[in-house]
Amino acid sequence: MDKLGYIVLAVVVVVALWLIGIYNGLIKLKNRTDEAWSDIDVQLKRRYDLIPNLVNTVKGYASHESATFEKVTEARTNAMNASGAHDKGEAENMLSQTLKSIFALAEAYPDLKANQNFLKLQDELSDTENKIQAARRFYNGNVRDFNTKVQIFPNNLVAGLLGFKKYEFFEADATEKENVKVEF
Repeated sequence: MDKLGYIVLAVVVVVALWLIGIYNGLIKLKNRTDEAWSDIDVQLKRRYDLIPNLVNTVKGYASHESATFEKVTEARTNAMNASGAHDKGEAENMLSQTLKSIFALAEAYPDLKANQNFLKLQDELSDTENKIQAARRFYNGNVRDFNTKVQIFPNNLVAGLLGFKKYEFFEADATEKENVKVEF
């Protein structure tokens, strides 16, 4: 093999290694982002499992508030059936709003506010909400990293050829950005 053959072979090897590096980096970030989405799903499932217990506890004290319970149940069903970050985010925001109405009911029923089961469920739900927020931040950080890798040159050329697409961020609804009213 002559000198030109070695140069061509070296260039081909370097380009192949470069493509493998880009591909492996994209796969690594894609898998991290998928894992982060799964973390959100785990926390949402925990929330979905807590809601019926919370509703049943409140029903014992406020059985005539059926419209509120129906809204919570409907919002929970919609959230469970939503797919994609955008649709899931909207459904989850609606569920959060309806859950606030359950806690508002507790204000009207002093016995309910003192019920240990209700207080425990409220604490667990609050803890789950915090975990959901942490999972969302983790997911969005991974989405940022993946989308950046997909969009920068020359990775965008390879990512486009291999079919890598940007992920959607999990964004807060405008109502979630409002200040929370705390009363004692």
